[in-house]
Amino acid sequence: MRLAVIHIGQETNDFNPVPTTMRDYESFGLFEGEAVFEQFRGVGQVGGYLAAVDEAGRQIRSVPIIRGWATAGGRITTEARLFFEDKIRAGLQAAGKIDGLALQLHGACAAEDMDDVEGAQIELCRSILGPGVPIVVSLDHHANITRKMVGLSTAIVAHRTQPHDPFDTGKIGAELLIRIVAGEVKPVMAWRKLRLISHQEQFLTSKGPMKVWFDRARAMEAADPRVLHVGNCPMQPWLDVAEGGWASIVVVDGDRALAEKLADEIAGLAWSMRAEFQKKDAVPIDVAVRMADEAPSGVVCLSDTGDTVFGGAAGDSNLILESILRLGIKSTGLIPMIEPVTVARLIEAGVRATVTLPIGGHAATAFFRPLEVTGTVRRIGDGRVRLEEHRAPGIDMGRTVVFEVGPVTMLISELRGVAGNVPAVYRAFGVEPIEYKMAVLKTASNFQYFAPISSPVIRVDTRGPGQSDVAGLPWKRIPRPIYPLEEVGSWRG
Repeated sequence: MRLAVIHIGQETNDFNPVPTTMRDYESFGLFEGEAVFEQFRGVGQVGGYLAAVDEAGRQIRSVPIIRGWATAGGRITTEARLFFEDKIRAGLQAAGKIDGLALQLHGACAAEDMDDVEGAQIELCRSILGPGVPIVVSLDHHANITRKMVGLSTAIVAHRTQPHDPFDTGKIGAELLIRIVAGEVKPVMAWRKLRLISHQEQFLTSKGPMKVWFDRARAMEAADPRVLHVGNCPMQPWLDVAEGGWASIVVVDGDRALAEKLADEIAGLAWSMRAEFQKKDAVPIDVAVRMADEAPSGVVCLSDTGDTVFGGAAGDSNLILESILRLGIKSTGLIPMIEPVTVARLIEAGVRATVTLPIGGHAATAFFRPLEVTGTVRRIGDGRVRLEEHRAPGIDMGRTVVFEVGPVTMLISELRGVAGNVPAVYRAFGVEPIEYKMAVLKTASNFQYFAPISSPVIRVDTRGPGQSDVAGLPWKRIPRPIYPLEEVGSWRG
C-alpha cells in the first residue's frame, strides 16, 4: 500500500492581534519530501506514523509531502494559508496513486480570511483524492471540530493526554489508517458538539474533571474491540469562530448505533462536569510573587496564564515583572518576552550598555501597557537553538537579547519560538536556569520541560489573550448562548 503523509499545524488565539506569518513557520523549519522523515523519525506525529509503519509488518511505501509547524499565535496570514494549500495540491498531484492519507493537523487554526483552515485543507485533499481514498486526520485535542472536518474525513483521532504526546497521536492515526486500507475495519464516526468552553486551568488530563472525562474515553475503547477511537476535544478557549465549542468524536468499526450511543454518553459526561471545568487555581499576581520569593527552594515556576505563548498569546506581558520590581523582591528570576521593537533598541545600545526604555505591551495593547525599566544588556544572539526535548529539533527565536533588570534576567526575542518554556533556550544564551529562584513560564500547562529542575508551579491570575477569565474576553463570533458565558440548559444548545 502507498500512504501519503502531510503534517501542518498552528493553533490560533483570536485575542492576539499579531498575525502568524510564513516567518513563524520558517522559524521551526519547513520540510518537504524525504526531509520530513529524515528530520522527524522518532519525533512528534511524523515519528509516530513511522513507528506504526515499522511495526505493521506490511509492504508499505510512504510518500512524505510536507511538514510545516508554527507555535500558537494570532490568525495565520492569507499568504500562509495559500502557501500550504498550494503545497498540498502540488504534493498530492505529484504523488500518483495513493491508497490512504495520514493528515496530521492541529484543528484550531484560523486565517485572516477564514475560520476553518483545516476543514478547507481536508476539503482540498478530498477533492484531489476522490471519495474512495481513506483520509485519517490526527489532531491536537484542543481542536475545534467542524462539520466539514467530520464530513470529509474517514476517521479523526486526537491527543489522549495533556501535556500532549504527538508521537502517540501520530501512531494511533497511522495504525488506524493501515487497518482501513487493508480492509480490516470500516469506520463510522459519530460526533457531538457541546455549547461549552472553559479556561485552561483544568486542562491537565492527570487530575480533576479532565482525567475523569479522558479516562472514560479510554475505558470505552478497552471495553469493545469495535470502538476504534474516542476523541475528546475541549477546544482551546481563545478561538472566536462561528462553529466554536467543545466536541467529542467516536470512531467505531461498522456499528453506527453504537457510535451514536457512545457519543451521547461521552458528551453527556463532559456536560455533567461543566462547572468543575471552570474551577480556578490561579492566585493574584502579588500573592504569587511573594509565594515564590518565600519558597524554601527553587526553581519556582510562575505560570503566566494570561500570556501563555504556547496558547497563542503575544508574549509581551510585563505584569509579573512590574510586581517583582514594585514589591522590591530580591530573589532572582527569569522572564521571557517576545518584543521585536525592544530587541532592536537593545541591540542598538550594545552589550554592557545600561538602557532605560519602555518594555512590554507593544503587541497586545488591549491588555498591557509599556513599563519603563532600567537594565543592562548582557548578551546578544541570533536566536538559533537546538532542542532535544521538544517536537522541533531546532528553532529560530530571531535576534535575542539577555537583559538584566534588577533581580530579573530577561530573555527578549523577536520571534515566539518556545519563549522561555524550555530550559535549553536559556542555556543557549549562557544562562543556567537552575541558578535562579523563580522562572516565569509563558504557558498554562506545559510545565514538563522545567519539571526536572523545578519545585512548585504557581498559577498566576494574569490578564491577557490567554487569560482564565473567558467571560472577560471580547467575543464576537462564538455561538451564543454558550456556557459559562451564559447559562445553557443542555449541551445540545
